[in-house]
Amino acid sequence: MRLVLPPWLFWLDALFFVGLTAHFLWHLRWVHRLPLLDQLPALKTGTEPSVSVILAARDEAQRIERTVRGLLGQRNVRLQIVVSNDRSTDATGAILDRLVQEDSRVEVIHITELPPEWLGKCHACYRAARQATGDWLLFTDADCWLDPDAIHRALRVAERDGAQHVTLVPGVMPESLAAAGWHIGFTFFAANWISGVNRDQPRAHLGAGAFNLMRTELYHRAGGHEKLRLSVVDDVKLGLLLHRAGGRTRGFLGGRDAECHWGTTLRQGIRLMEKNFFAIADYQTGLVVGAVALIWTLWSVAFLGVLSGGVPGFLAFASMMLLVLPAWVVCRRLGWSTSAVWVAPFIIPVTHYALLRSMVLTLRRGGVRWRDTFYPLALLRSGNVR
Repeated sequence: MRLVLPPWLFWLDALFFVGLTAHFLWHLRWVHRLPLLDQLPALKTGTEPSVSVILAARDEAQRIERTVRGLLGQRNVRLQIVVSNDRSTDATGAILDRLVQEDSRVEVIHITELPPEWLGKCHACYRAARQATGDWLLFTDADCWLDPDAIHRALRVAERDGAQHVTLVPGVMPESLAAAGWHIGFTFFAANWISGVNRDQPRAHLGAGAFNLMRTELYHRAGGHEKLRLSVVDDVKLGLLLHRAGGRTRGFLGGRDAECHWGTTLRQGIRLMEKNFFAIADYQTGLVVGAVALIWTLWSVAFLGVLSGGVPGFLAFASMMLLVLPAWVVCRRLGWSTSAVWVAPFIIPVTHYALLRSMVLTLRRGGVRWRDTFYPLALLRSGNVR
């Protein structure tokens, strides 16, 4: 049985996908990996900049030592590493105390209580930033590993471009084609933000928890984590505060320069964004429902086009498959197998499922559970930075 839908609906759908593909390809012109050392001018000062690296760790005994030792291996920078041990119940604190004894560049703050109206991670970052002494601050995650020259290269980019903030969208090594497609889809959305800051667009801002490097003076002028005490997506919101404070941002794909051990499977990626996606949408229920309904409708029409048996329906589906072109660009720049590009056209509805799931779970639970602490939705909304 042939499916009967008006031909104009398929033509409209095809036009949308052609425009979406062109949109992604256009933005990807400004989306690249962090330049290599031989592509960057030397620092004019000729001295190693001082950088305070800040980590907020809770129950990270399995990987905190690898993370800290990797940071200690950063080249051509004067380092201070400040780790906030945020109410850990495992051996995280003992491991950090041992590392402090081994290397004077490591400092640890043991946090045993969470003050009222603070998120645990935000409070941990706030405490560590108060102890930082470097000219630059780098906020990164305990499950993120950096290339040995990543900080130095980012500092060179900052000096070259007159920027006070450099951020890298985290890279991963996905364990399946579906997971690779998930991260390609995530990169599609991030491309808009990266393109915007790299073109100095007036309203563009960007921040990523894996690698948020900024001038210390700018961080404090922007209000720091004290303004973000109830921000679930503190990395993104920090980028917003830095922008409002007059900071200039440069953004890049993390790739293997800032690689995180999360979301290596499709299921992990969806669960990872459980607390984040609704917060990124500023807890706006109408916005989420509208976005999901629109995307699922557009993709459904494309899939139904194959069943229609007509030329317009076929063109609608073929136009959706054009998304393999920006996916191919992303794979090439990340050094991934291009076999993942065939999954990309089907992954955007999945990301919107994750968005809807994030909203439904947050509303059903009445808030967010993060680091073994429950935060009511009314409290999160009252402290949300917009």
